[in-house]
Amino acid sequence: MNNHVHFVPAKSTRDFIQIARLADTIWREHYIPIIGAGQVDYMLEKFQSADAIAKQAAKGMVYYTVRSEDTPVGYFAFEKMDRELFLSKIYLLKEYRSKGLGKASMEFITARARELDCAAISLTVNKYNDRSIKAYEGMGFRKTEEAVVDIGGGYVMDDYRMAKTLRSNKNLSV
Repeated sequence: MNNHVHFVPAKSTRDFIQIARLADTIWREHYIPIIGAGQVDYMLEKFQSADAIAKQAAKGMVYYTVRSEDTPVGYFAFEKMDRELFLSKIYLLKEYRSKGLGKASMEFITARARELDCAAISLTVNKYNDRSIKAYEGMGFRKTEEAVVDIGGGYVMDDYRMAKTLRSNKNLSV
């Protein structure tokens, strides 16, 4: 694992503001070519503003800031749903992609899923986000279904649901 990457739990308004700023930069760069500026603006306000993040955290969504050295370079969020860990968000600034930080983040998330006694990790990804789909498949995720969800404002999320089954640590021989 990359020794210079750290995962810091987001708990304060200051943390949520920092994540919202990261989201604004990452989403505009990455998603405008995929879903357009109007939907990006709408989704940032509805789902990734500091207030929206605080409300999600209050309902059980766990946010982390990804730091390289002491620099915030991305974030992820997940919540336990029965025996599954739902990875709601995982994003890195463009200049920090393909440097092992995404893999290190997934290793951390997988370890947390095991600690929480989850049998699988699931996520959703835009059907046209080819690079992310390929990365998830490389980490053992498989497409399980298509999902078109109306998010209001005249917009939909057109996604694949992907999942990865975790091997149980309890039955591994030594």
